[in-house]
Amino acid sequence: MQAKASAGLTASRIEPLDRSLEVQFRARIDGKAKPLGSLGRLEGLAVELGLIWHPLPPRTERAAVFVFAADHGLTAEGVSLYPSSVTRAMVATYLAGRAGVNALARASGVDVWVVDAGVDAEIAAHPELIDAKIRRGSRNAMRESALTAEEVGDCLTRGAEIVDTAIDAGTDIVAIGEMGIGNTTSAALLMHRLAPAPLADCIGAGAGLDAAGVARKLAVAEKAAARSAATSPLEVLAEFGGYEIAMMAGAVLGSARRRRPVIIDGFIATAAALVAVRLEPAARGYCVFSHRSAERGHTLLLKALDAKPYLDLGLRLGEGTGAVMAVPLLRAAAGILTEMADLSDVLAGTLQPADRGHG
Repeated sequence: MQAKASAGLTASRIEPLDRSLEVQFRARIDGKAKPLGSLGRLEGLAVELGLIWHPLPPRTERAAVFVFAADHGLTAEGVSLYPSSVTRAMVATYLAGRAGVNALARASGVDVWVVDAGVDAEIAAHPELIDAKIRRGSRNAMRESALTAEEVGDCLTRGAEIVDTAIDAGTDIVAIGEMGIGNTTSAALLMHRLAPAPLADCIGAGAGLDAAGVARKLAVAEKAAARSAATSPLEVLAEFGGYEIAMMAGAVLGSARRRRPVIIDGFIATAAALVAVRLEPAARGYCVFSHRSAERGHTLLLKALDAKPYLDLGLRLGEGTGAVMAVPLLRAAAGILTEMADLSDVLAGTLQPADRGHG
């Protein structure tokens, strides 16, 4: 898949969900052949999908997860157990179809696309690779701005256009995940400024740091935070972000502009969603928060977005693994609206067989 090329922010605005229709959708669901509220939170999810897709019925047949990958200059400061070369190695693993996200996506009926947003390597062309590289890794945010303002704009635009291309090709559900050694530190800094939250509450173990490693990571993040007083979303993204995080924020905005649900993965993807929502608050209505990550700070980050995730499996892998696990929930919730019989038809004996030809 090739993303359309352009620069700068996309111009169209996001249409807020029409919450006045919520009563109508609730009434439809209450009229189904079941006791009131008996499908629990799936009923609320069905309402959200109805609002997103209105006036069309929700479609959920084709889902795709986009794994945005990039390297971070902060890795040079010892914020991760692993070197940046692991980012490149994991990209190769995704493209070989052998990573965690590939296995879970196959089980959930989800296509996997890998986006090179800024990996510090040249990656050979591959049918499932989207080359959107801005630069071979961000700059070291402890010493200078991680991204330039122009790069931030390019990332937001490319992320939105990757989604545009997928939707034009028939994608109904967008899911976002990431890979980038050092990116939990970047996400923590974004959360610190945009939630906002104390930096110590944002820093966690990432890919498995011990207590000493977490303390070192916090010290590096504190030095980075002290370098800039930025608080506006675009400036914060430039100072502390990563190419994959900025591109995920663009994907959230692009999905919302096209009125498609976008499933948010764990801590880093949620930080990207926070950036998107701070830029355009109406984007929040199109976000489905898949799971509560075991990464420290994620619960507080979800609270900043008034988000209640659907799954709590102790996941902390990233890659979009939690997001793809939520896709069957969206399909089930949509089925409540599009496939489930009305109680009135059941009682009247006028029930017709289900049309099994749609998603």
